[in-house]
Amino acid sequence: MNTPTLNVRFFATAAGTEPVREWLKSLSATDRKTIGEDIKTVQLGWPIGMPLVRKLAKDLWEVRIHLDGRIARVIFTVLSSTMVLLHGFIKKSQATPNDDLATAKARMKQLRGER
Repeated sequence: MNTPTLNVRFFATAAGTEPVREWLKSLSATDRKTIGEDIKTVQLGWPIGMPLVRKLAKDLWEVRIHLDGRIARVIFTVLSSTMVLLHGFIKKSQATPNDDLATAKARMKQLRGER
């Protein structure tokens, strides 16, 4: 059995909520399973490139997930050997929306203790 290259954890806000976990709970069981399998592929095979993982910015990547008739993205960063899931959303346009990217970047800064 392969030991995972990365551990996986959810980003937690100062209030203790986990936005990606909350978002996942809002999806169907089928969608959650697909997303979980893709995240596990990244976890076991890191580093991985396209088509599954695309680099967005310094220390920021997205898992590109194909759901039934929709596309989901989970934006993450890697801290030492942990994949931290920062933000998840259903994609509605070609480009990653600036709001979603800004949310992920703000959470990454928070995670790294930057101001």
